[in-house]
Amino acid sequence: MAVYTHVDEDALSAFLASYDLGSILTFKGIAEGVENSNYLLQTDGGTFILTLYEKRVDEAELPFFLDLMSHLAAKGIACPTPIEGKDGKALRPLCGRPAALISFLKGLSVMRPDPIHCAEVGSAIADMHLAVADFAGARPNSLDLNGWRELAGQCRGKADSVYTGLEAMIGEELDYLARNWPANLPQGVIHADLFPDNVFFIGEKLTGVIDFYFACNDALAYDLAIAINAWCFEPDGSFNATKARRLMNGYKAHRALEPAEIKGLPTLARGAALRFLLTRLYDWINQVEGAMVRPKDPREYIKKMRFHQRVKGPGEYGL
Repeated sequence: MAVYTHVDEDALSAFLASYDLGSILTFKGIAEGVENSNYLLQTDGGTFILTLYEKRVDEAELPFFLDLMSHLAAKGIACPTPIEGKDGKALRPLCGRPAALISFLKGLSVMRPDPIHCAEVGSAIADMHLAVADFAGARPNSLDLNGWRELAGQCRGKADSVYTGLEAMIGEELDYLARNWPANLPQGVIHADLFPDNVFFIGEKLTGVIDFYFACNDALAYDLAIAINAWCFEPDGSFNATKARRLMNGYKAHRALEPAEIKGLPTLARGAALRFLLTRLYDWINQVEGAMVRPKDPREYIKKMRFHQRVKGPGEYGL
C-alpha cells in the first residue's frame, strides 16, 4: 500500500455521501506498498481501507478484483470485502481516480516469519485455489514472460547502474525461461503477490490476506513459487529449507500437487524471482517524486534468482 494521490476533507466527505457510514472519525495515509494510494478510514460505521487505483491499474479490470474478493469472502476466505454504496456500487471516482472502500481486517504483518507462519500461508494459498474453482471471472497474467520482456526493455540502458552486469543477466534468464517454462500445469486464479506485507496474523494464526490487485489466471504452482521467494529466504539472502518445507506441507494438506507441478517448481521459482527483480528494478529507476512510498531494492532478487539457478531439483524446496 502507498499514497500517490492526496485526498482532502471536502473530497472525502463528498465521496462518503454515497455511503451510509456516519461521520468521519479518523483518516490517514498508509505508506507501505507500491501500487495504489491507500488510506485508513474510521467512521461511525466502522473501520475501512480506502483505495484509489493509480495509473498502473487498468480501470476495466477493477470489477474482476472486487468480484474476486467478494467471492473469496463468501467462501470463508479471510480477505477484505468491498463495501457497496447506497446505489449498490463498490467502485466510484475520487480525486480523478477510481476508488473503493473495503473492509478492515484485524492483525499484523509478520516481517520475520517463523516456520509456523509459512505453514499457515501454504494452507491459505491452497484454500484460495480451491475456493476459486467455481469463480466465473478471468484475467490474463500481464506479468508473464512477455510482460517480463517488456519490463526488461523499459529498463534497458539503466539496469547496470543499479548492479553491474544486470542487463546481461536479465537477458540470459529470459532466454532460459522462454526455453524451459513448464506447460500444461493446472490453472486457476492465483493471488500472484502473496508477500508478508499482504498477510495478517494474530500470534501464529493467519487472520487475513489482502491486496489482490495482481490476481490473474495462471499455473496454480506459480503462486507457490512466488510464496517461496517471499517467505523462505532470510534477511542475509540465505534460503531456509525448513520454512519451505512447512509452506509446502501446509499447501499439500489441503490440495495435492500433481507430478508435473512438483517437477516444474524450480523453473517457476526462477521465473518468480525474475518477475519481482524486474518490477522492483522498474520502480527503482522510475521513482515518483513526492509519493509517500519506499521503493524496494531489486538487488534482493538477484540473490534469490541465483539460488534458484543452482537448485538441482524440487527436493531442495522441501518436496
